[in-house]
Amino acid sequence: MAQLRLKAGGRAFAHIAQFLPELTALRRDLHAHPELGFEEHYTSARVKEALRLCGVDEIHEGLGCTGVVGVIHGQTRASGAMVGLRADMDALPITEDNEFPWKSCKSGLMHGCGHDGHTAMLVGAARYLAETRRFDGTAVLVFQPGEEGFGGARVMMEDGLFERFPVQSIYAMHNWPQLRPGMVGINSGPMMAAADRITIEITGRGGHGAHAYQTVDVVLVAAHIITAAQSIVSRNVRPIESAVISLCAIHAGDMGAFSVLPGAARIVGTVRTFDPQVQELVEKRLKEMCNAIALGFGATATVHYERIYPATINTEAEAQFAGDVAELLVGADHVVRDLEPSMGAEDFSFMLQSKPGAYLRIGQGTGASGSALHNSRYDFNDDILPLGSALHASLIEQSMPLPAAA
Repeated sequence: MAQLRLKAGGRAFAHIAQFLPELTALRRDLHAHPELGFEEHYTSARVKEALRLCGVDEIHEGLGCTGVVGVIHGQTRASGAMVGLRADMDALPITEDNEFPWKSCKSGLMHGCGHDGHTAMLVGAARYLAETRRFDGTAVLVFQPGEEGFGGARVMMEDGLFERFPVQSIYAMHNWPQLRPGMVGINSGPMMAAADRITIEITGRGGHGAHAYQTVDVVLVAAHIITAAQSIVSRNVRPIESAVISLCAIHAGDMGAFSVLPGAARIVGTVRTFDPQVQELVEKRLKEMCNAIALGFGATATVHYERIYPATINTEAEAQFAGDVAELLVGADHVVRDLEPSMGAEDFSFMLQSKPGAYLRIGQGTGASGSALHNSRYDFNDDILPLGSALHASLIEQSMPLPAAA
């Protein structure tokens, strides 16, 4: 990692840097043993053992099936404050193409998004906070399952996460290959888009390809819907707002039946937006358009619109605070405070709907493989583990400072 000129607050980084060998070993062990959402039994066990060795005050398991929560009390608790930190633990259904010793030992599974690194960074923060306890209040460390499409954050909340641990605010971070190592990115509004799943069911009348006039051709209807759907954003959404409609797969008929027109077709895809009003507009227009196009051909079309993850929107005060904390660690020239939002999605959004907080990006660069997230050659950059841990820990120390006399 590029040398960072740490300013006030560098104490946490210097302390945690001593843990780098242990954190790297943990991260690589997790990488070698990837698990999908709600199946993170090995990962949870490793987290619980690590927290026990760190000396945290409480370890709670089973929230959201495989979730783990660690609790650390500060030197004092007179403030009554409680602040949360969250890391995701699950992997992806991807076959890994790397060849290093810590490559996935499970066929078809890999940590292609860096959640192994996120988990290790939060463990590093736990060790530092438990050893130093330079804060007034209680730190709640949330190790969350099932981020990759399973809504694990929502499930933990449904299991009573915030009733049992009523934090005043909560923070999370994600590695970002597009940022150089040592950089931190944030903004005070949307960080990630809402993710919606759409399924379009088209029903017509099948028949022989030689006698198409006797059919209601669902393939033709699907083609018109796919083309027309792209006009929804360009002709309905204001240019200064953002939306993406991607129809990603279509199924109709049998590839071996080249002369048979099917009677049904299915299209699946996704819609990404930041603003709930834009989200509602896109849903409304998509349903209207599909119905009208199908009707024009004598077919029917039903749109199933499922809202998966809401937009991840930082609260202004917490985003400003998190940016200030990052600046104390790495300097203002290493903090991007107006980071461009991503049209990807993140289930930390559920937590931010319930609690004030902020979601940060920590730069890791593309590494030797040059690979981005969700890529079969991706790997987490272990050099940034101490910085991520220090940023987590500093959010706790500076949000719940010790009294002046302490």
